[in-house]
Amino acid sequence: MSVKLTAAQLDHLHKLSDDNNVISALAIDQRGSLKKMLAAAANKPADETTIVDFKKAVSAELTKYASAILLDPEYGLPASKVRAPQSGLLLSYEKTGYDVTEAGRFPDLIENQSALRIKEEGGDAVKFLLYYDTDEPDAINDRKKAFVERVGAEAKENGLPLFLELVSYDGNMDSASDAAFAKVKPHKVIEMTKEFSKPRYNVSVLKLEVPVNQKFVEGYTDDGVSPVYSKDEAAKYYKEQSEATSLPFIFLSAGVTNELFLEELKFAKQAGSTFNGVLCGRATWKPGIEPFAAQGEEAGQKWLENQGRDNIERLNKVLADTATPWTNKVEEENTVNA
Repeated sequence: MSVKLTAAQLDHLHKLSDDNNVISALAIDQRGSLKKMLAAAANKPADETTIVDFKKAVSAELTKYASAILLDPEYGLPASKVRAPQSGLLLSYEKTGYDVTEAGRFPDLIENQSALRIKEEGGDAVKFLLYYDTDEPDAINDRKKAFVERVGAEAKENGLPLFLELVSYDGNMDSASDAAFAKVKPHKVIEMTKEFSKPRYNVSVLKLEVPVNQKFVEGYTDDGVSPVYSKDEAAKYYKEQSEATSLPFIFLSAGVTNELFLEELKFAKQAGSTFNGVLCGRATWKPGIEPFAAQGEEAGQKWLENQGRDNIERLNKVLADTATPWTNKVEEENTVNA
């Protein structure tokens, strides 16, 4: 069963894709984390101008090679104005982080943002991030489900696709990067993929983590680290994730290096995953923070023109061999396939 989108949503989805109907998008909607990274590199607090200027530099240079860019309305609108003409635009709807005053990592929307305003800013999609633990109580997860239902309905009403970014966690664990979480991650990721593929949410594209922590896969571990999964087990989880949804889905880089992210995409293809592209952030531009913040804008620009471009071009080459077009998962609403 394919997802049904309105003609307007389909038109925007094409604008976010390359000529092969694969999404090769750049993500730089980070806010709090980017501020911390810039401050650490410069060894002084990062002001709003520095954050805006870095986003502008990334957008102006790297959207020449990306099918779209994901930005936030708080710091990213100036960057949206300098992107390459052929590059589509996604805008975040949620505040950075999550509510820390109660259990459940509840999301919150940007107070002066709406799907209509995203459309008016030239956005081609609403992006919404949800932290989700499928094993938390219904009292928590039902609130989150209703939240997505509202955002999905609003996006559709304004003719925009909804890109739902799902990030797994365990409410009883402090870290999502250790072996203990690696053991439960496949279950968490696959179950939330199933849940938010239901038509009631009006999700157009799922933005997903890979279903394992690749650093704990046999053959990918650092020296002295014991694997959590064999290669066959990991491949099975990639395949299960792909089969858990009929929606187009793309992978997020989740802060891993460019090299490891490319290996994850190759592994996904070999496992039989029919993913439809990427929304790649830190794996592309994170090393450029150091020259930009510590040495100045000119040094940062030079890094983006060289290493940044190389990172995206390597990614695009791998995508050409691994990603599948989203068009075979989508049909226009009120039409029936022959």
